Amino acid sequence: MIEVVAKLGRGPVFLAGELLECVITFTNPLSAASTSASSEMLAWASAQIHCQFHASENRVALPPSDGSKHDVQAENETVFVPNRGERGQCILSTPPKILFCDLRLDPGESKSYSYCETLPIDGPPSFRGQSVKYVYKLTIGCQRVNSPIKLLRVPFRVLVLHGLKDYQCPQDEAVAPSNPFLEEEEGLKKDSRLADLATDLLMAATSRRSLHLYNISSSRGKVGTFCIFKTVYKIGEDVIGTFNFSEGDIPCLQFSVSLQTEESIQEEFQRRRGQPVSFSTHARHQEACLHTAQSSFSLPIPLSSTPGFTTNIVSLKWRLHFEFVTSGESAGTCLVRGSQPEAVTWTGVEQIEVDTFSWDLPIKVLPTNPILASYVSQFSSTNSITI
Repeated sequence: MIEVVAKLGRGPVFLAGELLECVITFTNPLSAASTSASSEMLAWASAQIHCQFHASENRVALPPSDGSKHDVQAENETVFVPNRGERGQCILSTPPKILFCDLRLDPGESKSYSYCETLPIDGPPSFRGQSVKYVYKLTIGCQRVNSPIKLLRVPFRVLVLHGLKDYQCPQDEAVAPSNPFLEEEEGLKKDSRLADLATDLLMAATSRRSLHLYNISSSRGKVGTFCIFKTVYKIGEDVIGTFNFSEGDIPCLQFSVSLQTEESIQEEFQRRRGQPVSFSTHARHQEACLHTAQSSFSLPIPLSSTPGFTTNIVSLKWRLHFEFVTSGESAGTCLVRGSQPEAVTWTGVEQIEVDTFSWDLPIKVLPTNPILASYVSQFSSTNSITI
């Protein structure tokens, strides 16, 4: 028996274009007091990253694919197929890398190997929607002699930030700060610069603030104004907005604000023409606001959510969805005087005529620092299997 443990050193979330590093340890768990006959042998081990795509048959019409290679490993067990047995299509993969050949482990002995690979920068982000899914995995394949291949799958999350693809490392190394007493590999240095660039791009895009004022009006008149200071956010930030109902002609009884994503299939891949868009609500604020002059809301963008993106099959957009309930009468008729003449008691009316209307405000949601997103990731940094 051999235990295989794969550990992602920095966490299970990465930016497309970053370097993924995984330490894979093979251990013979028997005690050192065992005889040499208890040594274990592995013929080979290999590792590869791939992105698996799955689409709902009820929503997405995909062109027919060549499924002749789907069960190639079932016919020839010496072939390493990372996505064997998984649903959907493998739309992206890196070249496989051999970790070793003919590994012998004595009782209590272990060997560790480091796997490094740059994530493709032109791939889709990780996404689990109502119509499609994009799932990234690092698969380690191991085989004993005359035995079937065992697969250890390490799922991880990929965030895509547009603008990194055109990034070029500075040619003049003399102007860059350096420590002459530390040696740093060129690949790790470039990967660190890429992460720093992503942080700078995100900060520049989401730190711009300017006053955006919107008049809230129904068919009967003005209800109030809405104010928001920016429309570009990172996942993990809060969307904050304020209302001013003091200058409205129509009293607002209640409002609600929902933070939603809009998942739409490209027209050429729709199962039926005019297919409706799928909406998902990530946060919601509701408030009764009769005789309220000003109000506000704060909606957090979950770190586990997917930033907006577009592929040839699906697009994901973010929006704020507003719903307003207004009175069909003037504000003064919403209260009635009590029946006792010697006391003044104000009570709410039992029935009132209302009107409702909605409004959508598009916003842009970008990725965040992958280390921050790792804290709430559903994936584990360490995965293991026993062969």
